[in-house]
Amino acid sequence: MYQNQLIHEKSPYLLQHAHNPVNWYPWKQEAFLRAKEEDKPIFLSIGYSTCHWCHVMEKESFENEEIAELLNEYFICIKVDREERPDIDAVYMEACQVMLGQGGWPLTVLMTPEGKPFFIATYLPPKKRWGGFQFGLKELVLNMAKEWKENRERLLKAGTEIEDHLKKQSEIIKEGEFLEEIFSIAEQQFERSFDTEYGGFGYAPKFPTPHHLLFLLRYAKNKAEQKALEMAEKTLQQMYLGGMFDHIGGGFSRYSTDNQWLVPHFEKMLYDNALLSYTYLQAYQMTGKEMYQYVAEKTLQYVKMELTSKEGGFYCGQDADSEGEEGKFYIFTKKELEKLLGKKEGEYFCHWFQITERGNFEGKNIPNLLHHKEKDLKKEERERIDALSERVLSYRKGRMSLHKDDKILTSWNGLMIASFAKASVVLGKEEYLEIAEKAETFLEKNLIKEGKIMVRFRDKETAIEGMLEDYAFYCFALLELYQATLKLYYLEKVIYHAEKMIEEFFDPEHGGFFLYGKNSEKLLIRPKENYDGATPSGNSMALYLLEYLFRITGEIKWQQRLEKQMEYLAGIIKDYPMGYSFALWSLLPIYQEKQEIMVTGEISKEDKRELCKWIQEKDGIVLVKTKENEKQLSEIAPFTKEYKVTEEPLFYFCSGQKCSPPEKKLRKILEKI
Repeated sequence: MYQNQLIHEKSPYLLQHAHNPVNWYPWKQEAFLRAKEEDKPIFLSIGYSTCHWCHVMEKESFENEEIAELLNEYFICIKVDREERPDIDAVYMEACQVMLGQGGWPLTVLMTPEGKPFFIATYLPPKKRWGGFQFGLKELVLNMAKEWKENRERLLKAGTEIEDHLKKQSEIIKEGEFLEEIFSIAEQQFERSFDTEYGGFGYAPKFPTPHHLLFLLRYAKNKAEQKALEMAEKTLQQMYLGGMFDHIGGGFSRYSTDNQWLVPHFEKMLYDNALLSYTYLQAYQMTGKEMYQYVAEKTLQYVKMELTSKEGGFYCGQDADSEGEEGKFYIFTKKELEKLLGKKEGEYFCHWFQITERGNFEGKNIPNLLHHKEKDLKKEERERIDALSERVLSYRKGRMSLHKDDKILTSWNGLMIASFAKASVVLGKEEYLEIAEKAETFLEKNLIKEGKIMVRFRDKETAIEGMLEDYAFYCFALLELYQATLKLYYLEKVIYHAEKMIEEFFDPEHGGFFLYGKNSEKLLIRPKENYDGATPSGNSMALYLLEYLFRITGEIKWQQRLEKQMEYLAGIIKDYPMGYSFALWSLLPIYQEKQEIMVTGEISKEDKRELCKWIQEKDGIVLVKTKENEKQLSEIAPFTKEYKVTEEPLFYFCSGQKCSPPEKKLRKILEKI
């Protein structure tokens, strides 16, 4: 069996390629030195372990001995896991966008030994074939090897031009000013692209993009905008009704290949399920509709059962493929379900989930509820369906198991912790808080080394210095834990890591945060990611953190940092605000009256629960000053020095620039506001 240098790595994606006949290197200096010594260009391939088309390209090309031999002869080959190295992925994906106008994975990059790209593509078949492929990987390798030998100056010139373009783009400063109208402009853009029949924005393929919905929900709440609420709710309902939601086992697939949300790309990613569960919780909190609670809980239970390690950290995701076929694990025939459940119950189950003899996906069926109306989902039959679904789930587990990417990423764990923490308050379930706190303890123990956050943990190894999103998303988790517990410990940690984030990533001259740290490996460019794509950008999350820290501490330094970040993002967002929905979600509280409750003295569990609920419902600020924490709290929020700790708790409510007289009963304050 072949074995290359990836055999020594921990990344599941790299290990999947460790036995390819391609002589892969990981991204290390050794590979670049060898390229220079042997005077060869570099073949860079970027992907991730649950990527369907990455698997296809591996089977077709990287396991093909003829193609591997050509790659080994003419190139130095490097494999990168984009989830471990988002910095490398960001640089070359930006180059891909420049050269092709679009991107995706697997990402195929041909570049000089200095890392300058002169050719970029995504998936390529092994040879030229139908489907718009003008050439395959074999033709590309041979043609580019010839070009490198005979017309190298042309390739070097192309690489330098791309590098120069990327550097110029990264240095552009867009001036602007945040005006409150930006929110209504974004809402109008969403309205123009909204699918009134099936929800979502634009056409197939449809991605869930939860932060779009979070913005619309908060905008609807803060501005009483009914249309924003309707768009968010329609999308949330249709995503659940379709096949993108796993009605049998819970959780969401990556995206829908059609307009109806029926046929998913079947891989399940941690970040999607973290953000979607968070969004459904927000919708339930606003509307009280049981559907949203049900979907949130089914999603959280999926993560608990399938993506949670024994130690408490969360795995990255599950593959779309089993036995070499995409989606095979998730689809059924009517006949097999009737055999499993019996004729009567089988017919009932199949009718409920629209499972037919004809099928809706390659002759088989993706369970869905698209034929149901919202009112149908609230029938008492739910218990009957759930019991049958449990039997089908047990049967499905007997199939060939899906590949699981079991590395643990700080950034995605931060998002998942935030959702579990929020769920503990919104749903009133202590179990979810225990899961969130256990995961945070895992990160603190395994992914923070000497005060520095790291990217990845797997197989007892911690690796790669943290990027902006690792710091920002981890702080997001800590803030949600603070809001769910009112433990000052979590707020202190947020401030510590936020200071580190500013020190390592912030651009004091122009504002904004760089993707990777000032002491990290230097790449072709040092980008600042701003666009809110599959996850919020690090800059949008940093904006949220700065806004929250200013509100809760009242300190000028956080205000100044917030204003600098707003100045940086204002010019970028104004051209297409819809693309920066998490940044807009973060900004909305700035344009509302600040509401805060200050408590002096120990409070009861019941009052703590009520305060935590109030935080979630009103985007409010709560601080509790006790004899034990008064010194720490005074350092964090100097304005609290004026408040004296009392034997019996006193509750102070402030809104805008006005504060009310203290009350002895929390209930009296909550009744007034």
